Amino acid sequence: MMALIGILLVVWLVCTIVGVVVKGLFWLTLVGIVLFVGTAALGWMNRAAHD
Repeated sequence: MMALIGILLVVWLVCTIVGVVVKGLFWLTLVGIVLFVGTAALGWMNRAAHD
């Protein structure tokens, strides 16, 4: 599960960077940030539940 969360974090980070670099894809930046934060929170909650 943590490997999947790690992969998703990398994908969302790449989407965010592409959205910043390519003009006209500002919406991709916002989506990437929201998904990154959501996935990070999910991973944190999952890890806290197992400790």
